[in-house]
Amino acid sequence: MKADILSIGHELLMGELTDSNAAWIATRLPRLGISLNQISIVGDDINRLVETLSLALSRSDIIITTGGLGPTQDDLTREAVAAVFQEIPKVQPEIVEQLERYFESRGQVMPQTNIKQAQLIPSAHFIPNKYGTAPGWWSEKNDKIIINLPGPPGEMKPLWLEQIEPDLKQKATGEITVTRTIKTLGMSEGRIDEILTEHFGQTNPYLGIYSKQDGIHLRIISRAPNESEALQLLKPMEESITSQLLEYIWGYDTDTPAESCGKLLTAQDLTVSLWDTCTGGMLADLLTQVSNHYEFFKGGFITTESDTNHFGLSESDYQNNRSISQQTATDMAESIRKEMMSDIGIGIIGETEPNESTTIQSANLYISIAGVGGTSEITTNVPARSITIKRRAANTSLIELAKLLR
Repeated sequence: MKADILSIGHELLMGELTDSNAAWIATRLPRLGISLNQISIVGDDINRLVETLSLALSRSDIIITTGGLGPTQDDLTREAVAAVFQEIPKVQPEIVEQLERYFESRGQVMPQTNIKQAQLIPSAHFIPNKYGTAPGWWSEKNDKIIINLPGPPGEMKPLWLEQIEPDLKQKATGEITVTRTIKTLGMSEGRIDEILTEHFGQTNPYLGIYSKQDGIHLRIISRAPNESEALQLLKPMEESITSQLLEYIWGYDTDTPAESCGKLLTAQDLTVSLWDTCTGGMLADLLTQVSNHYEFFKGGFITTESDTNHFGLSESDYQNNRSISQQTATDMAESIRKEMMSDIGIGIIGETEPNESTTIQSANLYISIAGVGGTSEITTNVPARSITIKRRAANTSLIELAKLLR
């Protein structure tokens, strides 16, 4: 089966919002045996919507749209589907009652404009939405399916996972595509290419290599009539890569550096604290985004480098080691570990200085991790752009910790 994805809204067309919905849905389709023909962005214009839907239906079996299901005059997705299928939408009283109860539960009176969200055409059924006011539509006619989902990712994603994906599994036919992503840090893309040269050039499974903010990602893609066979196809390649790059691997698939650390710390019943003079709190923010962070993250200090003579560092240590150095990062890691009574302490400090060979500034980052069989010291150099420094320092700290814990 083939699919088109339509992302609807002027805010997407004008670049005011990034279309993350289409990219996310695109990653979900291959495992269902559905191949993607095209992704389109359409503004809130009924004629363009009808035109784009009609074109998509001419080449694909399934059309998935996000956005345009709100209560306002420029929410036109329902009207466009009705026009394409040449059907007249009618208000469903039971849905009106559900919407009224939704607003009442929040101490509000439902605006009359929301009644349009209770409309339905004969070829469609509602996709219940407990995460917002806009129910989706699932329409089928002439062996074609149009699935309309709300635009907010917080509504779209759970509706997809809980309702759309299970139903599509029953309908979809074709080869299943399975992917496995292996995430590494500490070895260059070129060196990895040399080590894994025997695997590049194969078609099934296929191996791709990608440079990302958190290191080098290796993606294995296999295709087979069913998921079990596809997994068996990629398993030997995954095992070979893992055995050759084990010390550089920090995560898999959707793992983030913080999630990977969280899993490993929790499994080993360890805690971590940090002293951060470099990321402006980004490292702590990433850790606290992990759902069970309270089990392993004991907190820490976020300061500037001029404050490194506090919290257990003596004035003499500060002067002897210079405020910005690897030794200072190590002293910070050991000090915060004692101060917060955690199993592991992380110290981060950095400096910016002109690069002699170019006009671009570079930043030296010093990271120390104390408590995992001693102290691990990491020095790295990055372009001296504030957001780059923060991201690199935060990600490198987490990834190096994950590698130490594996």
